[in-house]
Amino acid sequence: MENPETQATAKTVDVVIPVYNAPELTKRCIDSIVTHLESIQRILIQDDASGCETREMLDHLPYPCVEVCHAEKNQGFGLTVNAAVGRSNAFYVLILNSDTEVNQNILPQLCAAFDVDDKLAAIIPAGNSYNRFDFSRYALHEGNYIQTYYLRGHAILIRRDAFLAVGGFDATFGRGYYEDIDLGRRLDLNGWRFGVHPDVHIYHKGAGSFGEDRIQLARRNRAVYLSRYPEAQQNILLLSGNCALADFNEDFLQAIEQRFHAGGSVHWFSPRQPSHLSCLQMHGYAARLRMILKVLSRGWQRADRRVTEIWIAPGAPFFLRALLTVWAHWQNLKILVFEEAMTQDPATKLRVK
Repeated sequence: MENPETQATAKTVDVVIPVYNAPELTKRCIDSIVTHLESIQRILIQDDASGCETREMLDHLPYPCVEVCHAEKNQGFGLTVNAAVGRSNAFYVLILNSDTEVNQNILPQLCAAFDVDDKLAAIIPAGNSYNRFDFSRYALHEGNYIQTYYLRGHAILIRRDAFLAVGGFDATFGRGYYEDIDLGRRLDLNGWRFGVHPDVHIYHKGAGSFGEDRIQLARRNRAVYLSRYPEAQQNILLLSGNCALADFNEDFLQAIEQRFHAGGSVHWFSPRQPSHLSCLQMHGYAARLRMILKVLSRGWQRADRRVTEIWIAPGAPFFLRALLTVWAHWQNLKILVFEEAMTQDPATKLRVK
């Protein structure tokens, strides 16, 4: 018998669906895949010890491309996906939550992104879970995707070799939450990129299998994630004059990017709302006191959302600059004043207060 690894030379796609109960949502998901994703090789369903109703539904699916494996005991989301990916010999695996639905063939556009970017490990279709983003404000990478440093997705098309090389999902995260972001950190550390395709959409109901436990699960796994990557709590408030991202010099842009690679975010305020942002962890606002106070108050309920540093770039409005300087001293925050951060300047000078 031919080794499965040698069969993955063609850029085939297997769909992987971890299942734990929610039989109606799961059936709807599978039906939509069979209807719209004509080019897939197989649908690999890993049942994580669901109840009798779900097991019976899975065992009576009429589709020859569907392969169901029932686990004897509940293993949690990460191990369930890892087991299903281990059954695959495809070049790509499309990992779908069982509470998603597709209404068109999303694969051609997603796969096309990989063809032009050999550092792309994974791509996420947009949809209702990304409704809060105005994608027109973000830079498009070659392959028509917007870069993100959080591999947070209800649906992820990923290179199987990249997934396996970093060890897949970590079983520590149990039933779910943050195992995808943790995987993204490891991919990033190994030089891979990932992004969101703004023109490809998928519906995600959300929390279809977690029920009332989701808040406790999210809180627990957030603590695990942040214990591994404490710098992911580094959130920057950047205040500048009217300028575009391209007006900043290379040193300043690299300093911003380092925060993204660590898992942090940047909230950029300028007199006119910035219209061109580099990734989904960069947020741009018009410099209004009300919005600045809203961002500064984000950490009152969740410490990982707290602004930890304030950066002042050339041209920042004097009143807001003074206000943020006072706030930084009051809250014991680091404040960095960039005297020269524009492209016409040969270097960036920092004054740390």
